[in-house]
Amino acid sequence: MKRTLFATAMALASFALPANAFDVNAMTDAERTSFRAEIRAYLMENPEVLLEAIQVLEDRQAASQEGDDAALLLANSDEIYDDGVSFVGGNPDGDITIVEFSDYRCGYCKKAHPQVNELLKSDGNIRMIYKEFPILGPDSLITARFALAILLTKPDAYKEVNNALMTLRGSPSKDVLSALAEKVGADPDVIVAKMDSEEVTGIIQANRALGQRMKISGTPSFIFGSQMVRGYVPLEAMRQLIKDEREKQN
Repeated sequence: MKRTLFATAMALASFALPANAFDVNAMTDAERTSFRAEIRAYLMENPEVLLEAIQVLEDRQAASQEGDDAALLLANSDEIYDDGVSFVGGNPDGDITIVEFSDYRCGYCKKAHPQVNELLKSDGNIRMIYKEFPILGPDSLITARFALAILLTKPDAYKEVNNALMTLRGSPSKDVLSALAEKVGADPDVIVAKMDSEEVTGIIQANRALGQRMKISGTPSFIFGSQMVRGYVPLEAMRQLIKDEREKQN
């Protein structure tokens, strides 16, 4: 941390002077020691300078990330919003689209799930797209395959299955999944067969490839209109993001 702050201080000092004012590398050891002492003394008397510089750096990084994300959203818009496979919930004609990349074995996905449902319940003008994104091991893959098999054979049951898998605490055993299939009126044997199909495998591979292009390495990850959010978002923050997006449209 000390080295980082010192490096920042040196950079500030060099930026504050003309390019030809001095060459640090040409200093003698005594001159360099004196120069560093002057910088340290100044920063000790004016520590807010470092805080201001760090804030400027963070603002620039955030702006750069927003620009990068906007380019990624534009370049991958068809796969994100209209892949012809992903389940679309909420209001399909909503003025704002949310896309969620989630994993049924992810603790933060489970935490976000009821808050997303509450958001959709309280705001009837949101289009919600669900991307199966299993990245946390074999159980993640099994549950994603099961959800997709349901989606492809009995799409009206997908949301119920999605809710059930997000609240599932135990292992997604064959018996558990068969019972869930029966509960939503699906034939367990048909679903099991579909789980291992090339179609399901292809969807998962496409979602993972999309996630890689979108620089998504963890779950949950969201797209709120034109904004990427990589990580958990509490309900009130979701509402603020939606509000911001609607203000952009006006």
